[in-house]
Amino acid sequence: MNKKARQRMADTQSQEDKRPLSPHLQVYRLPMLAVVSILNRAAGVALSGVLVLLVAWLVALASGPGAFGLVNGFAGSLIGKLMMIAAAFGLGWHGANGVRHLFWDAGKGFSIPAAETSAYLVILFALATGLGAAALLFLGGF
Repeated sequence: MNKKARQRMADTQSQEDKRPLSPHLQVYRLPMLAVVSILNRAAGVALSGVLVLLVAWLVALASGPGAFGLVNGFAGSLIGKLMMIAAAFGLGWHGANGVRHLFWDAGKGFSIPAAETSAYLVILFALATGLGAAALLFLGGF
């Protein structure tokens, strides 16, 4: 290898050392649409757990007053109410995202501003659903 080739190779290696590393979550801020998408998937998984709790409640209802009273007592506790508020928030989030995806299936709202606006509407709807559930559970006497 001649001297000129060695020099070019050394220049290339020194340039590679100055290049930034691939972005990762500590330095890269996820776009709003990515965060909403990830949280929609998480809400879907969490709602699967809620479905298990709903089935347990229905089985207790069919089992008799003793089992139903036990499960209903848990549902009326602070932890049970917080779980129901979280479930309402998740239902609102996942449901609003479902409507958003229906619009996308129809070819509407694909521009970045429209998609970001719909993402904020999903957040507002989920918050309203969660706050509505909290109001019903804590102020409505449930």
